[in-house]
Amino acid sequence: MTSFLNMKYESLLKFGGRQTCSSPSHREGVTLVHHRGKNLRGILPMVNAEYDKSDESFLEQIAILAPSFPEWLGNRSFLEKHQLRFAYVGGAMARGIASAELVIQLAKHGMMGFFGSAGLSLRVVEEELKKIERSLGPDKLPFGANLIHTPEQADLERNIVELYLKHDVRKISASAFMKMTPSIVYYGAKGLSEENGLVKRRQQIFAKISRIETAQQFMNPPSEKILQSLLNEGLLNEKEVALARKIPVATNIIIESDSGGPTDNRPLGSLFPAIQDLRNRVQKQRQYQEEIFLGAAGGMGTPNSIASAFSLGADFVVIGSVHQACVESGLSHQGKQMLAEAGVADIAMTPSADMFQLGVKVQVLKRGTMMAPRGSTLYQLYRDYDSMEDIPEEIRLKIEKDLFRMPLSEVWAQTKSYFQDIEPEQIKMAEDNPKHKMALVFRWYLGKSSQWPIQGTDDRKFDYQIWCGPAMGAFNQWTKGTFLESPDERKVGQVALNLMEGAAAVFRWQQLRSMGYAVPSENFLPEPQRLGV
Repeated sequence: MTSFLNMKYESLLKFGGRQTCSSPSHREGVTLVHHRGKNLRGILPMVNAEYDKSDESFLEQIAILAPSFPEWLGNRSFLEKHQLRFAYVGGAMARGIASAELVIQLAKHGMMGFFGSAGLSLRVVEEELKKIERSLGPDKLPFGANLIHTPEQADLERNIVELYLKHDVRKISASAFMKMTPSIVYYGAKGLSEENGLVKRRQQIFAKISRIETAQQFMNPPSEKILQSLLNEGLLNEKEVALARKIPVATNIIIESDSGGPTDNRPLGSLFPAIQDLRNRVQKQRQYQEEIFLGAAGGMGTPNSIASAFSLGADFVVIGSVHQACVESGLSHQGKQMLAEAGVADIAMTPSADMFQLGVKVQVLKRGTMMAPRGSTLYQLYRDYDSMEDIPEEIRLKIEKDLFRMPLSEVWAQTKSYFQDIEPEQIKMAEDNPKHKMALVFRWYLGKSSQWPIQGTDDRKFDYQIWCGPAMGAFNQWTKGTFLESPDERKVGQVALNLMEGAAAVFRWQQLRSMGYAVPSENFLPEPQRLGV
């Protein structure tokens, strides 16, 4: 690999056996020239070029290539709208893995992070929001928090929205939504106003999607049915409802390809253009006053993968898996070490705890843990049997020993106690339906397995559920043999700046290659450097 701060260009135009320019950095503007007599192309500095003056008459200027800076990547309008220096967003990894400290550090580096509130109690979420507010202070640097769709707990969605409005959280990452709900429409429409004929939003929604039909719902105004219900409840006033009819639910769409956690495993190269075409059609049809921005997520683990996303037309990029292994992440040291050893293929799909009965799966780390096949075993048992009592004794004893480490009756007692506090109707459903009771018991393991790697529970390492996509393996391969190989060195600011600086360098070399210059292949994967953070 080659340092992006000191790249060597091996095919420079030569005059009298000398190179015209030794090391054009991507941060330097250069002049591209053609030597008519020798039919060669070369690069000269924009000023003080040194070359054989006798050959000057043969030089023909082709173009002037401007510098390539990481601040210039992405959509300038997106940066201005959200007051960012870089078009770089940290994803909202659940259970506080996208921690308050991670969000704070991204904000201080001119980037934006979403706090991972999913799976945390309202009390904990509020405490972490206060921590972020105190740290960012009066500057109010941009940050956001997660709103995850909970189809079986509509009240939870409403309560978290109320909490965000109370603390003036201006941006949310909406994830796992398959359709619009009153809660998310309420968040986006609350506080809408009009100024000089333009609709002004108080809150911004970043909708994470992987399907065209879901994207279409977010790109259009909310349904009249939902708006009327919010009006009738007194949550929105007439003015807010009228303005909500004129604008899309979200103007920031995160296109999620093959990523950690819930994913359809779609390749970005196919998914992004399809959503991009939909966005263009909707904007043209609706004649919106504001632009719908598209972000790219999934597989963002190296500078060239980020550069490729921007080349597709992404307005911003979203990083998830890689941030889990950063110092500021809420994951335990053991979990971070396991991630740092992962390869590109060390991932697997396993059932989701939240949407177990629907058969929804999440992508997790496979290396060093047995959680993925164990989770799949539980889902297969759920499919095959109508109750826990129907499970053959030999199989039941095995899962009690290997997975639960206690009788299923004891697991149910703990599960019942849990739902008694947060959702007692689940207990009634379980008592009336043995299959639903089995699902709740199996979800105990899936839920606990995502807590153990955060807590660093040593005797449960083989049951760690760590959401992870192939980007983690690519990042590890890229950083191998460098200072970023160690999890202790992976501060999120250092990681983010290296990814963006490297992407800017890749853009420079691709520009040269597109103009007919022979660029060494190693330049397209610049080596990490210690940058000022």
